[in-house]
Amino acid sequence: MRHSAPRRYAAAVLALAPALALTACAGDDGTAAADGPVTLTYGIWDKNQEPAMRQIADAFTETHPDVTVEIELTPFADYWTKLRTAVSGGTGPDVFWMNGPNIQAYASNGALEPLADLDTSGYPQGLVDLYTVDGTVYGAPKDFDTIGVWYNKDLFDAAGVEYPADDWTWDDYVETAERLTDPDKGVWGSAAALNDQQNYYDTIAQAGAEVISSDGTTTGYGTPEALTGLEFWTDQIAAGLSPTQEQMTDTSPETLFTSGKVAMYWSGSWSAVAYDSNEAVAESVDVAPLPAGPEGNQSVIHGVGNVVNAGGEHKDVAAQFAAFASSEEAATIQAEAGAVIPAYTGTQQAWVDAMPQYHLDVFIDALETAVPYPASRNTSAWTSVQDEVLTQVWSGNLEPAEGNAQLGEQVQAALDAEQE
Repeated sequence: MRHSAPRRYAAAVLALAPALALTACAGDDGTAAADGPVTLTYGIWDKNQEPAMRQIADAFTETHPDVTVEIELTPFADYWTKLRTAVSGGTGPDVFWMNGPNIQAYASNGALEPLADLDTSGYPQGLVDLYTVDGTVYGAPKDFDTIGVWYNKDLFDAAGVEYPADDWTWDDYVETAERLTDPDKGVWGSAAALNDQQNYYDTIAQAGAEVISSDGTTTGYGTPEALTGLEFWTDQIAAGLSPTQEQMTDTSPETLFTSGKVAMYWSGSWSAVAYDSNEAVAESVDVAPLPAGPEGNQSVIHGVGNVVNAGGEHKDVAAQFAAFASSEEAATIQAEAGAVIPAYTGTQQAWVDAMPQYHLDVFIDALETAVPYPASRNTSAWTSVQDEVLTQVWSGNLEPAEGNAQLGEQVQAALDAEQE
């Protein structure tokens, strides 16, 4: 799923402990009245998905005629600030979208209602784990995304370069980028974007390190493997195979790709619907698997979950809608709309079939080796450090080895503080 922010899942959880002090808005248990109509609000952030979410809401009300679902669309850039204020003030949506960097903070501060009756057997375990905090499920997995290499077929054809093979490696990728780079035409073979989910989180995993351990207590920054994953990108900038950080700040890497100035661009499954609807690139791009590094071709996997506001008036009905909005029926609606890969097992092929001109099975196949998006109880505490240091590394003001060492110390200190 695409939005305007450069980092799709940038954490926005700041001072959540005081901000999310909840006040019950209904009866003692916050459940809906036994009789009478109920209006639920559903908070989302992606305009591209709004039509499918409307279909899902309508399908729910067909079997729940006394329930009305009102969709509240807030652009991602403002979503978390608005949500934090609304939830802490007791006016948040009854059901809303949640992501990995924020789930632990919202759940641990009592903002989310446990989904005790949710049947999780239809979802990939990694997504169930993502929305489970201290053994309790708080989110119904809605969709997931993985990363692939989008490439411009016209630039490949013009340079006489074969399209990427399914079993290519880092060495193959760099060699391909070298053949596609043409300074005289202002074309770069690759875009070494300063992007966590789409770029260096993947290569750090492919090099054999974890950005953050699964229990959220230790970091892999500071290790030789993490440095290898970072240098995969910084070496491309140094060699002129990618625009510089300054150039990618002036013009976004994706704009350089869609305008034919970059031949290969690492991005997610959410890009498919955006490229399909862009006449300038719809027929000239395709996607390949990530090239394999020293330890394989791991992609970061992430996704959105439907959660229930613990301070809502109609928590029982809200829980029913959250479960339905992540059900097989809802997943089929999402898949046919093409905006995202639905989380419900067995429904993904409809998404692949929705845009047959692209090899979208790449994103489904990536599940076999995918690694979870790095997150902890207070993700923003260490990602702010990560962003500051790596901006200096990407701009050439700090050597990758020194930046990696600083991250090893500072990110670990942030994680240690979470445990105190």
